[in-house]
Amino acid sequence: MSDHTTYDEADLMRRIHARDEQALSELYQFYGSRVYGLALRIIRNNTLAEEVTQDTFLKVWKQAYRWDDERGSVITWMLTITRYTAIDRLRREKRQSPWVSIGLDDVLHIMGQAGYVDDPAWQDSRLVRGLIQQLSVDQQEVIELSFFKAMSHQEMADHLQLPLGTVKSRVRRALQNLRALWQNSRDIS
Repeated sequence: MSDHTTYDEADLMRRIHARDEQALSELYQFYGSRVYGLALRIIRNNTLAEEVTQDTFLKVWKQAYRWDDERGSVITWMLTITRYTAIDRLRREKRQSPWVSIGLDDVLHIMGQAGYVDDPAWQDSRLVRGLIQQLSVDQQEVIELSFFKAMSHQEMADHLQLPLGTVKSRVRRALQNLRALWQNSRDIS
């Protein structure tokens, strides 16, 4: 990204923080289709993707002060907000319809197609997928259900037909093992 673009983004975000509606409109013109595209790929429903897009821009409007140009571009920040907003929306929808979700493989595929292969977050996501595959099958399953299918511990217990305590223990062990694998991978590189 050029310095000019970074300056424009920073200026745009300052204007949004100052409640300049025109700046929000410009941001939407720049990034609305990308936000909507990610929301649609996650939600797989046009109406809900439009709602997630609106919610994302509303969050940007309310939380513009949280964007930090040192940590990344505006679009990276917005796509992160979009992803979490879409997952939250899936959780709400899931209560009304059974097991609608997206997995990490889908997210990696989407990000790869969208040209994020040089993005450190995309590269870390690929690394995490490889590390998850090193876990036991039971641990992979609870990580997938918990983090990528947005199930609560109780929902996982019901789905897996296991006691709630067993599910919690598996998640805790899986996260401990994943953390150790992550640290080892960072120590090597």
